[in-house]
Amino acid sequence: MSKLRAVIDTNVLVKTIKRSNPEFAIYKAFIAEQFDWVVSTGILNEYEEKLTEFYSEKTAQLVVEVLCTAPNVIFAEPHFRWSIIEEDPDDNKFSDLGISVNADCLVTFDRLQCF
Repeated sequence: MSKLRAVIDTNVLVKTIKRSNPEFAIYKAFIAEQFDWVVSTGILNEYEEKLTEFYSEKTAQLVVEVLCTAPNVIFAEPHFRWSIIEEDPDDNKFSDLGISVNADCLVTFDRLQCF
C-alpha cells in the first residue's frame, strides 16, 4: 500500500514547528514516515523565506535541510500552471504541484483540498 502524498502550504508548515501547537502532529507523522511530503523549488523557497520571517534564518535553514534530506520527500515541479486560485495567485504553486503529482491532498489553513 502506498503512502499518502501531501502538499503542505506554508501557513501550515509554520505551525508544525512549535511543539505546543496541535499541528505538531503533522511533523511527528512526517518524521515517522507516515506520508510523503511533496515539494517544488518554488515551495522550498517560500518555506525558507516565511520561516526566516516568522522564526529565524537558522530555523529556516534547519527545516529546509530536513526536507531536502528526508527519505519521504518527493521533489517535483508542476508541468502545467492551472492558476485556479484567483484570491491569492501566489498560492497556485501549491495547487499546481498537487494536481501535477496527483497528490492525495493539499493541507492548508485556507481549507483542505483533496484531489
